[in-house]
Amino acid sequence: QMQLVESGGGLVQAGGSLRLSCTVSVSTFSMNSIGWYRQALGKERELVATVYRSGNTNYADSVKGRFAISRDNVRNMVYLQMNNLKPEDTAVYYCNTLPRTIWPWGQGTQVTVSS
Repeated sequence: QMQLVESGGGLVQAGGSLRLSCTVSVSTFSMNSIGWYRQALGKERELVATVYRSGNTNYADSVKGRFAISRDNVRNMVYLQMNNLKPEDTAVYYCNTLPRTIWPWGQGTQVTVSS
């Protein structure tokens, strides 16, 4: 049975950093483009960073220059390095595939940024 686990969240002051990790137990990991999504309280889930099969990356304008996504196809892991965090980055962060989300959603990891 497939397992997907996000970790690394926490409480941090504005300007601080966190590194999120996502581990996925699926044999087709390297075949997928993968994104980090986030959902703030009362808002819709949004895509913030993408790492394609090629290794190329893309970012939402709101995090460009502050976040960096990477992947390890040997360990089946995806990372999100978040620097210069802002209170508006507060959300639950999830990883999943794209353009369609084909994996069951994990529980996510909570990131809270205090001002």
